[in-house]
Amino acid sequence: QVQVVESGGGLVQPGGSLRLSCVASGIAFRLETMGWYRQAPGKERGLVASTTGSGRTNYADSVKGRFTISRDNAKNTVYLQMNSLKPEDTAVYYCNGAPSPWISWGQGTQVIVSS
Repeated sequence: QVQVVESGGGLVQPGGSLRLSCVASGIAFRLETMGWYRQAPGKERGLVASTTGSGRTNYADSVKGRFTISRDNAKNTVYLQMNSLKPEDTAVYYCNGAPSPWISWGQGTQVIVSS
């Protein structure tokens, strides 16, 4: 069964950090470009970071220099380290294939940045 399971979200103050994790199953993970997407209330879901199977990365301008995507192919896991968080980073975060999502969406993990 092809699926992704995200975790690691929570409530954090502005300037704080969180690390998200996503475990994928049922896919040839090491061959796939994976990405983190986010959807804020009232907005469309969009790609914020991606990593190829070999570890090349790409970021949306809004998170460049603050977020770091990484992966562990042995664990079928992709991570998103988020630093210097801002209130506008508040959203539900999802992982999926990239640059176009093709896996059934997981439940996501909620990130709230608020004082």
